[in-house]
Amino acid sequence: MPKTSLRWRWNYTWAAVIPIAGKHKVQTENCQECHGLLGVGLAPSAPKLTGQYADYLVKQLQDFQSGARKHPVMTAMADSLTDDDRADIAAWYGSNNPMQGTVVTASLLARDLFTRGDVTRNVLPCKSCHGENGQGSFSANGSYPVIGGQHSIYLREQLRNWRSGTRSNSPGGVMNIIAKALSDEEIEALANYISGFKIF
Repeated sequence: MPKTSLRWRWNYTWAAVIPIAGKHKVQTENCQECHGLLGVGLAPSAPKLTGQYADYLVKQLQDFQSGARKHPVMTAMADSLTDDDRADIAAWYGSNNPMQGTVVTASLLARDLFTRGDVTRNVLPCKSCHGENGQGSFSANGSYPVIGGQHSIYLREQLRNWRSGTRSNSPGGVMNIIAKALSDEEIEALANYISGFKIF
């Protein structure tokens, strides 16, 4: 078993999930064409899924299916998935090693926003939910996704989508509130900074 095989929470029906079944579904459902078999992301605009919390991935697939989150490709891909398909695919990607970035020189702007935030603008520090190295976290209320080592282009796009309201499926709308306060310069700096994290 991969060393990170317990990156999903044993809630819901996880005890009946077998990650290797998800590997087969990743191949047959064409997930690997964009995300790769192991979830490393084959294009900068396709997110890395390797080592991501499985219950977070399930929620995103549910949101694509319901329309709570929109994407021209993912909405179509998620439409035919059953509950078991979502759980198996998420368990497979979640069982693989955490995503890794290439360390970059951190800007003071990005580091301060990530570690301290800006209370005057309702900007919570990123680490308060996503962890010191962007490794994510989970609680009884759900998972906060792994973001450390994610593609910078994808991170930038999502922050812009949160800011514009194109995406609005975070708990309590917290990401919309935060992103609305960020400038283009801050989004660019954060995306580059977070993408460089290495998670062990």
